[in-house]
Amino acid sequence: MADSQAVPARKKSGGHIWILVGLIAGICCGLVAHSVKAGGGSGEAAVMNLIAFTEPIGKLFLRLMQMVVLPLVFSALFLAVVDVGDLRKLGRIGLMTLFFTAILSFSAVMIGVTLVNVVKPGKSLSKETEKTLIEKYSEKASEGVAKANASKTLGQTLVDLLPENPIQEMAGAVDGSSKGNGMLAVMFFALLAGIAATVKPDDCSTLVGTLRGMYEISMTIIGWALKLAPFGAGCLVFGVTATMGTDILKALIVFVAVVIGGLLIHLLVIYSAVIAIFGKMSPLTFFRKVSDAMFVAFSTSSSSATLSTSLKVAHEELKLTPETANFVLTVGATGNQNGTALFEGIVVLFLAQVFGIDLSINQQITVVLMSVLAGVGTAGVPGGSIPLIIVVLKSVGVPADGIAIILGVDRILDMSRTLVNVVGDLVVASCVDASMKAKS
Repeated sequence: MADSQAVPARKKSGGHIWILVGLIAGICCGLVAHSVKAGGGSGEAAVMNLIAFTEPIGKLFLRLMQMVVLPLVFSALFLAVVDVGDLRKLGRIGLMTLFFTAILSFSAVMIGVTLVNVVKPGKSLSKETEKTLIEKYSEKASEGVAKANASKTLGQTLVDLLPENPIQEMAGAVDGSSKGNGMLAVMFFALLAGIAATVKPDDCSTLVGTLRGMYEISMTIIGWALKLAPFGAGCLVFGVTATMGTDILKALIVFVAVVIGGLLIHLLVIYSAVIAIFGKMSPLTFFRKVSDAMFVAFSTSSSSATLSTSLKVAHEELKLTPETANFVLTVGATGNQNGTALFEGIVVLFLAQVFGIDLSINQQITVVLMSVLAGVGTAGVPGGSIPLIIVVLKSVGVPADGIAIILGVDRILDMSRTLVNVVGDLVVASCVDASMKAKS
């Protein structure tokens, strides 16, 4: 994108407030519906019909956002490379992005692992509760196990960064049906294509123009979807709350508290320190400027769906250099999932405690490293971390079916960690931009 005008401006209409209102309304209505449903009879039938009506509405909202994720990611990353132009400069941006991503990811997982070892949330669940939860979510857990069984070795994962069939990878990137590395392979292909276009600028001018059009179309469609966000997000939350009520939240209150506590520490302490030291910006000012992206991330549970809002915030509020912001945020939507990495580390150790498995220091180090890598490979869509958590569980001998225990509360935690992921992307983009400006 040649300038900040590439991102359509959205009026300051307090959209995030309406999203919050929609979420609160969905939760309150869901709790009422759950109480009515518990009474049985005609009330239960009416609630089930209402859930059947609202669930597709929420899914349509997400589908509208996710429909343009692939064209947006490919075009934005391709154009980010082209707009940088200087390959040496691109290399500097890439190395700094990797540096800040590594700092945030490792600190996130260490916070999570430390909290689990201190609080020991897995010791608070009774065997009866554990059995009930596994039975309730055994079908979803089996689906996750099936995906995890298709995991590859590290060497094969690196080989699959170069896709044999980019079109096939694009088709399977979002729904998880890809046989390669999915979104990472698509991004790698976009990166190579952008570099090649930089080498041959005169021959690729038509392609560059076409992808600029694709980018603008994607941003416009997502802008339409955002107008439906209060209603769509409310419907999503209503369905979950009406079905589950507060029973699971009560059973897993300590686990939820540990996860949210870890995310808050990472968000408010680590991010604040990094943005102040490397980004040369007041943390209060930073959080105020990125508030729109935070609310959208929380409501959609999707880093990819929030990408357009993150780009808008980076250009219009943080005033970052367009080529730097576009490159870092596009890569970060999949490659900088440090909130997810923190969550994955907590889940693995929590489930080990639930099943009475004492992990050694070496095994916990394995959990830390694999959680960081899994955070990089997590799809930026709701629930995208579940298959990768199962891979980590199996690597340290924790029963993979145990993932069913946390599925009941995963939605609210998915929303929370997505918020941390998105803010982390903006922190990295701000720090890289400040470093680039300091060297220029």
